[in-house]
Amino acid sequence: MDRKEIKRKYKQTSPPMGVYQIRNQVNGKIYIGSSKNLNGIFNRYKFQLKNGSHMNSELQKEFSQFGEESFCFEVLDNLKIQDDPLYNYDDDLKTLEELWLEKLQPYDEKGYNQKRKSKE
Repeated sequence: MDRKEIKRKYKQTSPPMGVYQIRNQVNGKIYIGSSKNLNGIFNRYKFQLKNGSHMNSELQKEFSQFGEESFCFEVLDNLKIQDDPLYNYDDDLKTLEELWLEKLQPYDEKGYNQKRKSKE
């Protein structure tokens, strides 16, 4: 296989997409999110947390307090890759994330997520 073939195959391979959680193994609190690139989001969040720059201040505070070894990054649900390369996964990811938020309720003392304002 030559370089062009390898490059083409790589571009055709979609990264895993889905819903993830970051779990504090000390107190059981969780943060739930979704991403079109689970490997990428894990790397980004680990980098931000290690450098004290994660946007979730409560998660950042406890990560700094308990240390990296007290947190695990886990995939809760993978999104199936569609045959259509132009398929938009945004709505599917949002729905899947909402289902997991509803199921696990990672708010207040149970987690780091903030409840979304309901539309009236």
